Amino acid sequence: MAKKINKNSLEYPREARRTLKPSYDPEAFGRWSERFARFLGTARFLVFMTGFVIFWIVWNSLAPNDLKFDHYPFIFLTLLLSLQASYAAPLILLAQNRQADRDRIQGNEDRERDERNMADTEYLTRELASLRSAIGEVTTRDYLHSEIADAIEEIVKKLNKKS
Repeated sequence: MAKKINKNSLEYPREARRTLKPSYDPEAFGRWSERFARFLGTARFLVFMTGFVIFWIVWNSLAPNDLKFDHYPFIFLTLLLSLQASYAAPLILLAQNRQADRDRIQGNEDRERDERNMADTEYLTRELASLRSAIGEVTTRDYLHSEIADAIEEIVKKLNKKS
């Protein structure tokens, strides 16, 4: 006899519900935005962008009229650069926010480590002070020699008096 499968039991994972909302991984998007922001801050990007703009202007200025796609005021180029800037700014801000979060976490960890180091230093300072105090009470070799010499002298004097 076949065992009946109960899909509502905890032994089986629930199927994901289908939704029309787009889903995305915020961490993956954040990592991508950081890479993009890092690329925007490089000399390579400036060289590529400068080359692209120069090519665009030269092509649309010197090419035959039937091959030009953006005439003199270069409205389409302006639109593309504005679009690039409108996307770059929020992505750079997102990358900066992620960096600020990492810096805040690192700062908290540094502060906790500093507090532990301070507590350890205070403990070692107290231990060192107690060792110095204990060493001050320890009999030194010279003191012991002088006490033994004094005791021997007393014994010799007592023996001399008795004889």
